[in-house]
Amino acid sequence: MRKVIGIGETVFDIIFRNRQPEVAIPGGSTFNAIVSLGRCGINTSFISEAGDDIIGEEIISFLRENGVDSSGVNRFPNTKSPVSLAFLNEHNDAEYIFYKDHPHDQLEFQVPEIEADDIVIFGSFYAVNPVIRPQVAALLDNARNKGAIIYYDINFRSSHRNDIMRITPNLLDNLEYSDIVRGSCDDFKVLYNKDNADKIYDSEISFYCKQFVFTNGSEPIEVRAGDVKKAYNIKQTKVVSTIGAGDNFNAGFVYGLIKHGITRDMIVNGLDEEKWDMLIESGMEFSANCCGDILNYISPEFGKSKRLK
Repeated sequence: MRKVIGIGETVFDIIFRNRQPEVAIPGGSTFNAIVSLGRCGINTSFISEAGDDIIGEEIISFLRENGVDSSGVNRFPNTKSPVSLAFLNEHNDAEYIFYKDHPHDQLEFQVPEIEADDIVIFGSFYAVNPVIRPQVAALLDNARNKGAIIYYDINFRSSHRNDIMRITPNLLDNLEYSDIVRGSCDDFKVLYNKDNADKIYDSEISFYCKQFVFTNGSEPIEVRAGDVKKAYNIKQTKVVSTIGAGDNFNAGFVYGLIKHGITRDMIVNGLDEEKWDMLIESGMEFSANCCGDILNYISPEFGKSKRLK
């Protein structure tokens, strides 16, 4: 079976509703996607760091319980796990406060065995952080050389607005490495002060990567990919929390790549509209399932229903 390798941060999410903590769970953007894929029985592994504390133990145990290879998660002595406070508003959208000392980030791992058409998923500040750039770039180089599919979720939050000039070279490198780029309207408002999919694709993305997915909350999802230009309406569902919505869209999209046998060569040569329809549908289905609960991932029951024969 094809493998999915994720690289990203681990955090401990404490989620508040009406100013009261409701649940505390392991999280992180790529982490959430990898857990959901693990629940589907996909061969997954995760590369990251975790604190030398009880939260770090919980994070590694949680990965293993959900079928994810955690051997690439290192714990360094005398380190504390990052914490995120997420405050849900009346629309079930979250505002975040992060507690992490990025200058003290460190990352050590052995590059996992990667084969053609395996999938590497990465994103967020972790993907552009100068402190760990050599290690992230080494993984991306290896993935490219082996013919893996590289999926990049930009996910650049406003809390890092002051870092834009410093990380721009790494951002551009990431776009060039990538076979598929997803970004949200919020990402591009922060990075470029732009919110139009066509303008963003034409001026910021297409030179580096031809396959682009633009999301904007409950607004239609926009695809710009060569000859394919299409909008997909979001299906109305009961929303308990939007935390993890984008992460699980990524998981569903990657799941769709595997389910429908889509290879890197097919992506490079240009996917037709029918294949894009299937991939976006899969992404939206996973996202909707996640939003139906306060947790950051698809439900175990949904994951079991998606196991591939």
